[in-house]
This record gives sequence, structure tokens and C-alpha cells, in this order.
Amino acid sequence: MDELDSEIVRLLQTDARQSNRELARQLGIAPSTCLERVRALHRRGVIRGYHADIDLVALNRGVQALVSVQVRPLSRAVIDAFKDFASGLPEVLHTFVLSGGDDFLLHVAVQDLDHLHAFLMDRLSKRGEIIGFRTSVIFRQVSNSAPARLPASG
Repeated sequence: MDELDSEIVRLLQTDARQSNRELARQLGIAPSTCLERVRALHRRGVIRGYHADIDLVALNRGVQALVSVQVRPLSRAVIDAFKDFASGLPEVLHTFVLSGGDDFLLHVAVQDLDHLHAFLMDRLSKRGEIIGFRTSVIFRQVSNSAPARLPASG
């Protein structure tokens, strides 16, 4: 990615709904050049899609938590099966497969603490491959919605 591509990505992360003409104006390039650059970023998989940022409270998901999970035995089959199981749960927003002491980190969002407790007891604790889990309730979330490209190491 060159500097122009990086700037296109930055501007689209800030406002993905802006028109190609507006994007080109901000970049100081022709709309046709801008459109071709954006299409190339899509083809290369740099831009994977666009989404709406929805308030979880509006979806009745006012309580978020991170759940660290340890499974055994450690095998591809167990890891893949649990990843598929967790990713299919409606409460789970993100499933991370980890190295280190924990095998998974689940980002969950539920209605309230009672529902979080029920999720942990009814969904997780009954799984035979889980040997332990820890839960941290999220009080506030701050996201970097427009990460910049880091310089190449060297």
C-alpha cells in the first residue's frame, strides 16, 4: 500500500458512506482515479466490507464481558469444535483463539448480569472440554475505529 491507499483507507474508516466524488475531493485526485484505487483495495482484500456501528444497548445487550476459556485435551479437533460452538452462540460477539494460558477469549454481550450468569452456567459450564473459565465484566469500551498502517519493520 502506498500513501494514497493508506489515506483512502483512513478516510473510509472515518466515513464509509461518503461518495466517491467527496472522497476524491478530499484526496485531491480525479474521481475516476479514486474509484479505481478503491476497487483495487477491494480486489486485494484490504477493504473487506462496510458495516454499521450499532449501539449494543439498543439491541438489549447492555452488559458486555470477556470470558477466558481453557479447554482440554488440546487438539485441533477440540479447538475447532469449541470455536464453532462458541461462534454460533447468539450472546458471543467475537471468538478469539489464543496462545498462552487461555485457549479462547469470548467477547459476549447480554441483557444484564443475570443473563451473563445464565450464559456461563447453562452454556459454558456444561461443556465437557472446558476445564476452566474466568469472566471480566466490561465497564467501558474505547475502540480505535481508524487504525493507521504501521511502518514496515526493518
